[in-house]
Amino acid sequence: MLELLLIALALAMDCFAVSVVSGVIVRKADTPLMLRLAFFFGFFQAMMPLIGWALTSRFSAQLQSWDHWIAFAMLAFIGGKMIADSFSKEEEKSLNPRQLKTQLALAVATSIDALAVGITFACTGYNTLRQMCEPLVIIGVVSFLLSLTGFSLGVRFGDVVNKKMHPELLGGLILIGIGIKILAEHLGYV
Repeated sequence: MLELLLIALALAMDCFAVSVVSGVIVRKADTPLMLRLAFFFGFFQAMMPLIGWALTSRFSAQLQSWDHWIAFAMLAFIGGKMIADSFSKEEEKSLNPRQLKTQLALAVATSIDALAVGITFACTGYNTLRQMCEPLVIIGVVSFLLSLTGFSLGVRFGDVVNKKMHPELLGGLILIGIGIKILAEHLGYV
């Protein structure tokens, strides 16, 4: 359960960061907008792992001898990408979080990493749709809640929150740590 929560938190860091930026841009409490953004982020964060799992679960028997390496590589890649992204500057002015197409694009873009996490679920023993329900709900709810929190903080504290917290850096480190743990467990070091 702790591992699922950490994965959900790591995945939600992108949602949190984008929500903070959206709050900074909007600069006022807009509850319908905040709820819509949080819903889209939570929904896509929950659905992308399901898609990745469904595509991969058909081949999990053939992947069992390599699954820990695949999970490690994917989590390390995603974590590394998040860490690299944490050092890049984003142009906030071109982002209009009030537009539906922008909201959907942000939700899909921030959930691509979750697709790869779904692949790791298929490689680490999640064999049925029933087993996938718990991680999907946890990921969706955590993303929803962190998106609400991020938007509120963005409105309230502006740029300071995004600069001080470096949420992508933290999320990337968490994913890499989980990848190392999976690899160490399968290699017999833990």
